[in-house]
Amino acid sequence: MASHDPFRDLDRLASSLLDTRRGPRRMPMDLYRDGDHYVMTADLPGIDPGSVDIDVDGQLLTIRAERTLASGDGVKWITREREAASFLRQLNLGQGVDTEGIAATYSNGVLTVTIPVSEKAKPRKVQVTSDQAAPVVPIEN
Repeated sequence: MASHDPFRDLDRLASSLLDTRRGPRRMPMDLYRDGDHYVMTADLPGIDPGSVDIDVDGQLLTIRAERTLASGDGVKWITREREAASFLRQLNLGQGVDTEGIAATYSNGVLTVTIPVSEKAKPRKVQVTSDQAAPVVPIEN
């Protein structure tokens, strides 16, 4: 027989009343450079891939996603700790990326966004020239 814990219920009620995250939530992410690409991975568990929306406006990358929870008619919940939520993340890309080449995949609850480095931002060698003329050697007759 399960025992009733009033402190757990009170804690849950207090957490819900004091929860200041009413707006879109930030998604945890990692960002690294791998050769000529930046790679961003973000945790989005339980997200329908069709709800993921990625926009690029100038140098601002915006990622939005929604998690909805099904609730059938006549269902009696025993406990429901998972919440429907919206997620938002914005990144300023800077000038060194190719915004036209950005690609994204979603697999096993992880969104991966690949951002190519622009040709102008890739390392290159610079030719050094001299403005000094070669020394003139007089020709003797």
